[in-house]
Amino acid sequence: MIAAIKAPGANTRGLLAYLYGRGTHDEHFDPHIVAGFAMLGMPDPGRDENATLTELARHLDEPVRLRNSEFGKKITDQVWHCPVRAAPEDRYLSDAEWGEIAQRIVEAAGIAPAGDDLACRWIAVRHADDHIHILATTVREDGRRPKLHDSGIRVGDECREIEKDYGLRQLKKGDRTGTRRPTQAEMHKAERLGWEQTSPEWLQGRIRAAIPHVTNAEEFIAYLEADGIEVQVRRGPSGDLLGYVVGRPGDLNEQGEQIFHPGGKISPDLSLPKIQGRLESSQPEEHPTARRNQPDTPWHQATGALDTLHTDLTDDARAQAHITALGELIEATAQKAPADLRTELRAASKAFAHAQRSQIRAEDRAAHALRSAARDIANTATGPDGSALAALVAALVWAAIVAGRWHEGKGHAHQADAARQALQHLQTAADQALVPVLAELEPRPPRESAQRVLASDIRAAVPDQADRILADPAWLALATVLADAEALGHQPHQLLKEATAQRELTTARQPARVLITRIQHTSRNPAPNRRAEAARSRSAMATDITSRQIQAPQHVAATHPTSQQHQQRR
Repeated sequence: MIAAIKAPGANTRGLLAYLYGRGTHDEHFDPHIVAGFAMLGMPDPGRDENATLTELARHLDEPVRLRNSEFGKKITDQVWHCPVRAAPEDRYLSDAEWGEIAQRIVEAAGIAPAGDDLACRWIAVRHADDHIHILATTVREDGRRPKLHDSGIRVGDECREIEKDYGLRQLKKGDRTGTRRPTQAEMHKAERLGWEQTSPEWLQGRIRAAIPHVTNAEEFIAYLEADGIEVQVRRGPSGDLLGYVVGRPGDLNEQGEQIFHPGGKISPDLSLPKIQGRLESSQPEEHPTARRNQPDTPWHQATGALDTLHTDLTDDARAQAHITALGELIEATAQKAPADLRTELRAASKAFAHAQRSQIRAEDRAAHALRSAARDIANTATGPDGSALAALVAALVWAAIVAGRWHEGKGHAHQADAARQALQHLQTAADQALVPVLAELEPRPPRESAQRVLASDIRAAVPDQADRILADPAWLALATVLADAEALGHQPHQLLKEATAQRELTTARQPARVLITRIQHTSRNPAPNRRAEAARSRSAMATDITSRQIQAPQHVAATHPTSQQHQQRR
């Protein structure tokens, strides 16, 4: 059950006209009052043909008029409006049950505390099977205003109790980290204009897509503008950014003016201070292109950055920072992945957005490696090869599992659920990413004798999961990967132990596939030859000594000139 308290209004009669009207899509039928502050003698235009909306509005506004006449200062925010909606799968609720629910909600909100005869005036109007609208005027009979601070939290908690008492679908308790639900007006407008998303939803996607590309707030604003988003900023006397609002092109009000939304209203983690904290967590001298000379691609670097994620979640502030940066990495990967994976990765990024934020304050600088990896991928001009992409997406699967476990341990129900939803999309993307890798490996399995030796390595390295691995249809492809690694000088037994230390296999649906991506990533370079390295080291030392011996006489001559040279200089 959802109770969505709206922003305060000033026109009681206008809201009643909507509640008793036909609705924007003729969805209202049989509007009538099911509960109120004083049912006896209350005019109900839905049941009394002689009652009028004006009369009902005057009845509700009476304490407001008295207060305005006494104090002289007119109140313009007296209308409290709260639609209450049951879930689609919930049973039919009678008028009496909806009336009881309305009474409990106004008590929880502070509109009409139990036993308070001087409380605010209110009514609950039902004009559909699955919801009611509660309207109240927020001036008490004694002229005081009600205490409504944190009323949304109290109402939400009461809704969770109502669900239990009435046998309705039980939702998770809110923690004030969720995004605002689209209003009916926003949804109808999107439908009318042929938009798949409402403006706040569309803007949220664009803002999240911009974050991995930029390194500071000014770049962030410039990126949004270049992306075609309408942006207005607020600056201090020094010129520093203080805030921003964004608008979707074509989203205009009745006067033809652009409608703007503050970032923090779109989502709690998209306010300017929150974005600045994330962007400024990277080292100032490090730019997304600064590491291009390293041998590893950004895709390999990102996989490496994820390898230590499970060890970085011991401290709450550090953990929240890493999970936030993980969301940025999923978004960057979705933007640069091949087209056949993009749909699932984008869905994963969208689902993971709520897992990125909680009530725990993030220590953003702790997640520097993950955030840098996300920016490198977002700014790379080349796509990944098949094995690098498969390894990264498989690492993202494990990271989503780890993030979900951490949120579950902290009691973050909504965030854990978001991580589970993202995991489903990531697992599908991981399966798709591995298809071309398997297609390259399966036609060239090692000889049967080599397979038997490698199977022994698996039983010795991972005895608890050996049967599952060897029964996996991808076992021969894994044997090929291990044989390739051995040819590069690696020890299969050691690679298997390292892979299972980084990613436990109990939660893996197909353990051989997980090991393929892990071992391809860790064995991509030839193993170091200690004897060759020692020989090279001795050779380099000998060369250095010989060079210094040759240069020494010249150095002496240069620092101690002969008398003839001295005379020439004179």
